[in-house]
Amino acid sequence: MSVENSTVKTEFYLLGFSDHPELQSLLFAVFFSIYSITLMGNIGMIVLITVSPNLHIPMYFFLWMLSFIDACSSSVIAPKLLVDLISDKKVISYNGCATQFYFCCSLVDTESFLLAAMAYDRYIAICNPLLYTVIMSKRVCTQLAFEAFLGGTMSSIIHTTNTFQLSFCSKEINHFFCDMTPLFSLSCFDTYTHDIILVFFTSLVEAVCLLAVLLSYMYIIVAILKTGSAEGRKKGFSTCASHLAVITIYHGTLIFIYLCPSTGHSMDIDKMTSVFYTLIIPMLNPLIYSLRNKNVKFAFRKIISKKLFFLVI
Repeated sequence: MSVENSTVKTEFYLLGFSDHPELQSLLFAVFFSIYSITLMGNIGMIVLITVSPNLHIPMYFFLWMLSFIDACSSSVIAPKLLVDLISDKKVISYNGCATQFYFCCSLVDTESFLLAAMAYDRYIAICNPLLYTVIMSKRVCTQLAFEAFLGGTMSSIIHTTNTFQLSFCSKEINHFFCDMTPLFSLSCFDTYTHDIILVFFTSLVEAVCLLAVLLSYMYIIVAILKTGSAEGRKKGFSTCASHLAVITIYHGTLIFIYLCPSTGHSMDIDKMTSVFYTLIIPMLNPLIYSLRNKNVKFAFRKIISKKLFFLVI
């Protein structure tokens, strides 16, 4: 046992999508395209918000942070996945696995807390518009962002410690990255206590974030319904539609992966769902917010027109 466990702590083998080896080249092309679009979209959003004075308000500060987190979280997973798709030996060291696991958990939970902070921002903007810039001061926005990162970091430390305290009797991870469920399945011993810790802290983060979102949107809906004109109600709901869409998709996939019983779905379904929240959602976020946001589209057109003007002269 000691010899085998020592070997396991040296490296792991990521099986990835080995059930479909004939699709490796196609999967590489698809995931490379997704990752490229993710980086271009999120870095583009970061640059656009940074250089556009009309976007220097709290709402876009949080959108800047969301783009930063999405660019980082996809970069934790995608480069290693792409290398593995064109490699015969899909190896990751024990320390590399723990590092990938830590940053993945940290960024996922940070995004959950940040989406809750964005819901609070929308609540202040709609329910207290005259005091919006006073309440959502630069100090408050910075504090909310810091608390989101702090919450994500603390949650990740708990999950990483809980997972890598296990003794692993196998080196083969039936996944394309180091995630909790496939790592638990490699344990030499019963993981009941570790499962309880996983469900408790995952449920706690989800409960806190979703409660903040639900309370914010309850007040928002009441405020919008009190608006006299149909045009005002339409504008109010339109303002929140993008954020609600992101929250629904994001938390829905997390709950399915980590809180639904693993016996209810196969590992192939888990892999596809993981692809969705680790790669697809970070790609969709800047598209959702930019395509539905007039201020972002206006700032983008303004920058493009300036560049064209300088090219002409």
